[in-house]
Amino acid sequence: MTRVLVVDDEPGLRQSLGLLLSDAGYEVAAEGDGSRALERALAETFDLVLCDVRMPDMDGLAFLRAYKARGGAALVIMMSAYGAEEAALAAMKEGAYDYVPKPFRADEVVLTLRKAQERERLGRTIATLKAQLDTSPAARVLVAESPAMKQALEIVARVAGHPTTVLITGERGTGKEVVAQAIHRASGRAAGPFVAVNCAAIPEALLESELFGYVKGAFTGAAGDHPGLFEQADEGTLLLDEIGELPLPLQAKLLRVLQESEIRRVGDEKTRRIDVRVLAATAKDLAAEAAAGRFRHDLRDRLNVVAIHLPPLAERREDIAPLARHFAVQLARRLARRLVLSEAALEWLGGERWPGNVRALEHAIERAAVLSDKEILEPADFRIGPLPSPLAPGDEGEERGTLREVVEAAERQAIAAALRAAAGNRRAAAKRLGVSLRTLFYKMDRYGIE
Repeated sequence: MTRVLVVDDEPGLRQSLGLLLSDAGYEVAAEGDGSRALERALAETFDLVLCDVRMPDMDGLAFLRAYKARGGAALVIMMSAYGAEEAALAAMKEGAYDYVPKPFRADEVVLTLRKAQERERLGRTIATLKAQLDTSPAARVLVAESPAMKQALEIVARVAGHPTTVLITGERGTGKEVVAQAIHRASGRAAGPFVAVNCAAIPEALLESELFGYVKGAFTGAAGDHPGLFEQADEGTLLLDEIGELPLPLQAKLLRVLQESEIRRVGDEKTRRIDVRVLAATAKDLAAEAAAGRFRHDLRDRLNVVAIHLPPLAERREDIAPLARHFAVQLARRLARRLVLSEAALEWLGGERWPGNVRALEHAIERAAVLSDKEILEPADFRIGPLPSPLAPGDEGEERGTLREVVEAAERQAIAAALRAAAGNRRAAAKRLGVSLRTLFYKMDRYGIE
């Protein structure tokens, strides 16, 4: 239970505040003397302190200064009668969270305390997120120095603890999957699986069985039961990346899953309950897609309960320098050498447009480091040949840029999915892919697929 210390020299006010806050669910203690209140606030654990500005012996401002100087951690909210507003504002400059004017309404006091608690909770969550991201490989793209990214991180903190569906939008390479991972790690499902699927990278014929699974005999080559990605993400989080590419027939089935929290494997007659939080990401404008008849309006509304938009890197230039430094540190560890970006290099990087966004910036730094044996990279080191190409469509989750690399990655993923769907039966997999068995063998050998 949240503990509140009320500090006021008026006995009647202490009593009325004690009753009011107790009814609101708080555990309340009260003191009428500033000096005694200070010693008690430091000796016991309180979450909030509600302190009058004007008191004999030790006034509210003196109490606040002494409390902060001696390491007090509770949020302090001042109370001020008419004519004491300047003292209350001075207290806020000294570190008080807020103030409430006297006489006050009951709901006003409770609302101020609730807001203070929410701010503290958000601050702790954001700090935890930043600490997690700083030590995670996924930290490569989520730097929050710009107002837009700070706002995105605050939304992450607010929605993480709720089962709400979140739609993450933005150009390719802006870090949508990393934001989804941050939501998962800050949620109560962090101990469960995080499963991501790129809806654009799996052929339409395979996508349903990949998402929902299949039972033995559902189609040629289905030698046994196979759980889909929804079941694999049970008690965890499923990210549907490039959701705008989902075929219309599957959109209807997905909507039913979101509404009913149950799936039906391909070829099965019974449904299965699932406990999965669904996040979706897209580089497309789903409103425009829905208006054009390519995306269901009801599914868009169901996915778009909370939206997080990640602007392109060119619109959040405050993030470029810290991102670049971070990539340089990570790369130095991988290359086992010292690697530093000069101030001139950081300035040059900050002036580029980065059509491939964060991933293009990362590629540029890696390329410059590999082609140069210098410890300190200068602008000239980034001008050797063309910069890495912008991302091709469907390349949100991988570190590739050229069309050939994107096609090869899609082929590799499609072949692996077909083999899983066919339970390892290569002839059946080739049939599902629409290629000859000889072509499948060639591709498997080329991509090192067992």
